[in-house]
Amino acid sequence: MPPVAAYKYLPPSLAERLRELGLAVRKPVEGGLQGLHRSPHHGSSVEFADYREYSRGDPPNLIDWAVYARSDRHVIRRYQEETNLRAYLLVDTSASMGFRELGLHSKLEYACFLAASLMCVLLNQADAAGLTLFNETIGQSFPPTGSLEGLRPMLLALEASKPAGRSQIDRALHHLAEKIQRRSLVIVISDLLQSPADIVRGLQHLHHNKHELLVLQTLDPAELGLSFSGLSELRDLETGARLPVHADDLREAYAEEVQKFLDEIRRGCLECLADYHLIDTRWPVEETLHAKFGRA
Repeated sequence: MPPVAAYKYLPPSLAERLRELGLAVRKPVEGGLQGLHRSPHHGSSVEFADYREYSRGDPPNLIDWAVYARSDRHVIRRYQEETNLRAYLLVDTSASMGFRELGLHSKLEYACFLAASLMCVLLNQADAAGLTLFNETIGQSFPPTGSLEGLRPMLLALEASKPAGRSQIDRALHHLAEKIQRRSLVIVISDLLQSPADIVRGLQHLHHNKHELLVLQTLDPAELGLSFSGLSELRDLETGARLPVHADDLREAYAEEVQKFLDEIRRGCLECLADYHLIDTRWPVEETLHAKFGRA
């Protein structure tokens, strides 16, 4: 992909370093262009699948004459097509994503860097990327594109995004599951601060439809453990509710609840065969990307 313009979440210096990254999928996917991923359809390609009987109308040059010499059967070799990947990125823009305390960026800003970078990686490897922003409703949505020109409005939408509203992650997952017709890769970038059971049901819907799943749970380190002491007031960024607490009395119980929450999310992702990564916003985005997606 040629150099990109100076977008906030994809500056040229970052775009250039993303060439060392790659995204692949385990399941067969569907697409119309030749690319890096296996297709469920058969054609002429490099990876052998199996044989089928020769039928009238098939080109004679496709007959495997070596098999004919051994078995007196006319068969044709079938191959798995290598095809391009369609990826759909879901980015959470709810109010809780505006939180920042110990991170280099707010969770939403970090999520936008991740989304822009992964879309760039996909285009670098001749795949197509689409984007959907959501909170309690589905916001801007862009179909997958494989061109730099098609990427431009998505990068601008990320720049314009602001944290607001409550999060309905499950609704966004079900919406996408109903919308996508072809087997695809779905990338979820969110803090996942919702009932794990609801989130997992949405992931299961996508998994049932045979989509590949990548879940990037993006959290500020301050959310993983109480970073303050004494009497404080906590405020829910999405509802505005306030709660006075004494941090020292809650520290241990809070850590246990956070671990229980993360374990439930991980278990749900495992059941859906989803790749799960906990993203720590303390680390530079480039380091996170290379650690998670760098080619060996």
